[in-house]
Formats: sequence, C-alpha cells, structure tokens
Amino acid sequence: MREIFKPDEFYFVPLGGSEEFGCNLNLYVCDDEYLAIDCGIGFADERMPGIDLLLPDPWLIEEARDKLKGMVITHAHEDHFGAVAYLWDRFECPIYATKFTAAVLRKKFEQEGVDNAKITIIEPGKTFKAGSYEIVPVPVSHSVPDSCSLVIKTRHGHVLHSGDWNLDPAPIIGSKTEESAFRAIGDEGILAYVGDSTNSQVDGYSGKEEDVAKGMAAEFKDCKGMIAVTIFASNIGRLISILRAAQETGRSVALLGRSLHRMVGCAIDCGYMKDLPAFVTEDEIAHIPRENLVLVVTGSQGEHRAALARISRGDHRSVSLGKGDTVIFSSRAIPGNERKINTVKNNFSAAGVKIITPRDTKHIIHVSGHPCKEEILSMLQWTRPQCVIPVHGERLQLDAQAKLAASCQVQDVIVPNNGSVIRLAPARPAIVDHVETALLAVDQRRIIPATHQSITARRKLQYSGTVHASLVLDKKMKLLGDIKVDTVGLTCERHDDCILTDLKRYIKDILPEVIAETNHNEDDIAEAVRIPLRRYVSDMLGLTPKTTVHVTLINI
Repeated sequence: MREIFKPDEFYFVPLGGSEEFGCNLNLYVCDDEYLAIDCGIGFADERMPGIDLLLPDPWLIEEARDKLKGMVITHAHEDHFGAVAYLWDRFECPIYATKFTAAVLRKKFEQEGVDNAKITIIEPGKTFKAGSYEIVPVPVSHSVPDSCSLVIKTRHGHVLHSGDWNLDPAPIIGSKTEESAFRAIGDEGILAYVGDSTNSQVDGYSGKEEDVAKGMAAEFKDCKGMIAVTIFASNIGRLISILRAAQETGRSVALLGRSLHRMVGCAIDCGYMKDLPAFVTEDEIAHIPRENLVLVVTGSQGEHRAALARISRGDHRSVSLGKGDTVIFSSRAIPGNERKINTVKNNFSAAGVKIITPRDTKHIIHVSGHPCKEEILSMLQWTRPQCVIPVHGERLQLDAQAKLAASCQVQDVIVPNNGSVIRLAPARPAIVDHVETALLAVDQRRIIPATHQSITARRKLQYSGTVHASLVLDKKMKLLGDIKVDTVGLTCERHDDCILTDLKRYIKDILPEVIAETNHNEDDIAEAVRIPLRRYVSDMLGLTPKTTVHVTLINI
C-alpha cells in the first residue's frame, strides 16, 4: 500500500457516511496510530436486487490493523454500529461504548455468532485512552439513550466529533446536551468540529420529545379502532412517549418485530424503562378489544420483511388491519426509501386503513434526533472551532452546514467526500489526498462487494429478461430430439409461446452453419449459437437479455 499518512501529522478520513445517509465509518490517524469512530449499515435500494443491507468497506483500516488502537461507537443506531458484527474479523480491536450502546452491540454480536469481541464500557465525562488518543465522551440528547459526542485529544490539538445529537431541553430518556459542557470544550480550544449535517437545511429547532407524548395522546383519542405506530426500533424515548400516551387513553401496548424486542430488552437491563406499564404479548393481542390496543411495529422505512410491510400485505401471523384502524408513521423517511414506504401506505389505503404521518396532523407525532439550523449555529458559537468538517448526510446537507459555519466566521470549512484525506495538523487543515472507498453488500450470509457480478447480473435480469437454450447432438453433429428453450420476462404481441417457437426455428436454421465453422466441442458450439441468438432476440424485441446456451455431445 502506498504511503498515505506521514507519521508526525494528524488526519481525518471519512470512509463512509459523507455524501450519503448511513454506512458511517470515520478514521482518525495521528502519529501513525489509527482510531475508528462508528461503523454502521446503510439500506440498499431497487438497484441491488436481493440485497437489503450495505456496509462500508474498511480495507484501509484492515491493511493496517496492527495500527488500529480501538473503535469508539457514539450511539446505538444501526447506521452507526450495525456493521461492526458483520465486519468484526477485519477489525478485532478494542471497542469502547457507553452502557446501553454496549448492551445493544453485544446482542448484535450474539446474533452474528461473534464471541471474541471485547467491549469496554465508557462513562460520560470520564477520559479514557486508546493508544496515545485521550478521549472524553460528552453526553448529548438524541433519540437513543447514552448517546455521546467525543472530544479526541492529541498532541496536535483537540477534535470534537459530534455523533448524532440535538438540543431537546428535557429529553424523556438520557441526558440533555449541556451548553456549559460545550462552552468549556470551546474554551480549551477546538482544532476541528466534525459534525452531524442531517438537518442542516431545516430551519429552527428539532423539537421536544415530551411534545410527542402529548401529540400521541391527542391522536389516540381521535382513533376508534386498533392503532399501529411505526418507529425506528432504537428510539426508546419515542417508545416511552407511546406508552404514556396509551396509558392516558386506556390502551395496552404490544411490540411487533424482533429488533424492537431486542432494544427494549437492553433498555430494561440498563434500567431505562422503570415505572412504565407492561407490554402485552403478541399472543394476548387477540384477546384485547381492538379499540383498546396500540401496536408498536418495525418497518418505518418500508422494509419488505418487517412487521409493518407484512401486516400491510395481509400475511402477518397474528395481526390484521382494516377499515376503522389507523397506522401512524412516527418517523422520517430516509432518502431513497420513499418508494418502499409508499408501497406499504398504498396497501393500507386499499384496505381502508387510515394513515397518519407528521404532515397529516396538527399534533406533534415526531421530532428529529438531529440538530436543525439554529442548533448547529448554537453549537458552533459555543465551541468556536478553527475548522468545521460536515459529515452524516448527502452533499446538499454537507454544503448547508458548511454555509452555516461560514456565517459564523469559522476559519476553515472543508466539505469532504468519502475517502478525502484531510490533514488537520500541524499545518492549516486541508484535503491532501484521496483514498478509494467502496460499499459491501450483505448477500444472505455472505459479504460481497456491492459491485459484485452477481448483483450486476440480477439487475440486468430485472430489466432485460433471460433466454436459455439446450440442445443435444450426436457424434455426426446431428440434432437429437427437440431444442429446449426457456425464457423469463420476455413476451411478444401474438401469444406467449410465439417467442419459443421463433427461437427454436432460428437455432435450427443457423445450426448447420455454426457446426461447419466451429470446432466440434460443446463450449465452442454453445458460444457460436449464443451470440447470434442474443442478437436475434435484440432485433426482434428491442431487449438484450441474458442469454445462455447449453450443448451436450453424445457419442452415438
């Protein structure tokens, strides 16, 4: 590997999560020591058939694993920690996380069969060391407990790595983001602020979770039948809001979805769900009047196999929704997931189910866990960094935060791409190099490159169909039996069998010439038939399908 980092300099490299949502993976390199921050998943779209999850490719870290002093996870959201278990054999380093994050990560390791990972629980406000890095986790409010920003201290200066945060003044669960703590950090001097850009285009403030509890209660009072509320499974604060709203309106709450049960189990183990009504089990749902029940379900992003999508299709084993029932979307759509979400909504609408999103009601049923414009401006004014590096978002969000930083007269504002090698010190911060970045795909139980030929082939099949022909020849190159032709995704104007008839006739017509001009072996004959057959289909239908030909020679 070429030399990228000088041993006496301090660098930041986003390897995922910049110019995209999800797949967050960030690398700091100081004095030839590596420190990884977060390692999360992303969601695949229709361009990757058969793939649900994407992971950042950690090749750069893997090639220098002996230099990796640790990985710090800022909070328990899948886009920040969900890839760790899948990629563990490429890291195998000390992991540092707060109590709740560590509990959720252990569950993920169990799920993926990882049994050799060491997780050190860190306490907010208490400095710990990873190699020569001194790191202070600073508690912040977010939609999952125990979230923290990180002050990363080196001999070259301090970096504030924000993680995800907002300025909810009275979080239902977890700590608030304390102005005094971040002013003190600014007083010490911040070389660079590496900050969340998710809501940097949104005016004002993200809102208060306690208002969601009130808004949910008001919404529940207006609903007559069964209610299903879909949220991110890790949003424990939102779950508590729903429990309180249900209690106020005389409803019981049931959980549907394995990830919800895992998260709630971790929250209970960590002591975050005391003095709250108990959940009813899935088996008890049928015995409770519909008008007295709230379901909390996974699948807010339209995931095909999640509980919400299965209910919408009518294939959930214990729950069905129909006329008089209500589905509440207490979440935001991650860009790229809109089509899948709309499919679920359309299914419910066709069944007469009322759909409520944050846009459809005067009540507050969702607030974001990410800072909006005024919150970002407050953070920059408190900490007064020399340099701002926006991360966590697509290019529009990164540029929007850069504009906010410029309005605060920040000396240096650097908008990175994934792979930008940013020298933070000792000279003035600047992009000095670029490394290749890539995505990996979770394909069943395998991890493969997102550019793998199998995915490319599936995508091609989606749009162009397939043709497969099989023929048997004797030693005199005479055709034995009928030519077998199968197609997928192809049709013609006359009738369904016309293509098969035409293709068989065409192969018979070209076969003598093919045999005369090729070596008499199976592979050469098959390829000599395949090429004109593919061209013939393209001319006939205007498509270029995946075309395969199988030839068998029998010595009779």
